Amino acid sequence: MVNRSFTDAVIVTPFADIWREVFPDAICIPDQDTLDLGPDSFDLVIHAMALHWAEDPVGQIIQCRRALRADGLFLCVSLGGQTLYELRAVLAQAEAEITGGLSPRIAPMAELRDLGGLLQRGGFALPVADSVPLNVEYTDSFALMHDLRAMGEGNALSGRLRHPSRRAVMQRANEIYQTHFPGQDGRIRATFDLICLTGWAPDDSQPQPLRPGSAQTRLADALKTTETKLPD
Repeated sequence: MVNRSFTDAVIVTPFADIWREVFPDAICIPDQDTLDLGPDSFDLVIHAMALHWAEDPVGQIIQCRRALRADGLFLCVSLGGQTLYELRAVLAQAEAEITGGLSPRIAPMAELRDLGGLLQRGGFALPVADSVPLNVEYTDSFALMHDLRAMGEGNALSGRLRHPSRRAVMQRANEIYQTHFPGQDGRIRATFDLICLTGWAPDDSQPQPLRPGSAQTRLADALKTTETKLPD
């Protein structure tokens, strides 16, 4: 969707083998706290499905900004706050019913507005943040949790249970899931909230905002409407 050719690309990802198949000419580096990026080295930086694991997401974005040459593009895709809201709800209800308490099971993730603000803090021009829900169906909640472990998206919260959950909790959670979040043909549905962030390294060739009050045409005239004063 970006009408631009890129010659020097780097991908920040824990899944390098997958990305190398799609972008064989790109450099892939792991999503460590300190990224292996030199300043002004790339015209495209892709942060791929790892920002939600970062202890310092602002630091990750700033490091990517420094690695870009002028007018270079930063593209990030990460999981957002509405991810697995169904699983979060059924586990909480089931555990409360069976044990009378709650334990942390799904890590909190940033909302769209918060992540969009990080682009500005990182020094990017023309920042854009968007959300794309990805709906997936599974045979049951056990298949979903098995898939999450295979994805490396298991529970890593410091306050998590240090012993296996009771079988009754998992079985009750599966029953609640089937009732409240049904899919097709007896399956269940799960939501992954994909947050897409784009920003450009500042450059004089980019569109610049006009000085406030310098407009030559009234907004009401452009919209062909009547301007009315707000009440005091």
